[in-house]
Amino acid sequence: MKIAIGADHAGYRLKDQIVPMLKSLGHEVIDVGCDCADSVDYSDYSIPVCDQVVSGEAERGILICGTGIGMSIAANKIPGIRCALVHDMFSAKATREHNDTNVLAMGERVIGPGLAEEITRIWIETPFSHGERHQRRIDKVMALESSQSLHP
Repeated sequence: MKIAIGADHAGYRLKDQIVPMLKSLGHEVIDVGCDCADSVDYSDYSIPVCDQVVSGEAERGILICGTGIGMSIAANKIPGIRCALVHDMFSAKATREHNDTNVLAMGERVIGPGLAEEITRIWIETPFSHGERHQRRIDKVMALESSQSLHP
């Protein structure tokens, strides 16, 4: 699987641990940065990762900042992206099975590298359940992107 990954200054250390783990599992990684502790804007890294996913250049994306919150908010503004902020293994599995998420967000200041690697592995390996009820719900949420109003 081809996976795009990006982080801001508060998440680059964790990104630098996740990248080799992904490669060791046989995945191709597109690393869009950042690679330093100098303050940067998370959207400068969330947008390129999500663009890779939406365009099909990457099958999935991973975003890391201090909490994962900013990255997930920015990612979910991009049509076609279903990003989940995950800090536990149960949610990593559930968000793939039920929501078919294509982008994972995590917070370096919230979880350690061991848990982040396990969350990433579970999220990468868990397939979407393809159940009618799950697809129906995803379709309704995705329809909001082209909706003119906030209510059905």
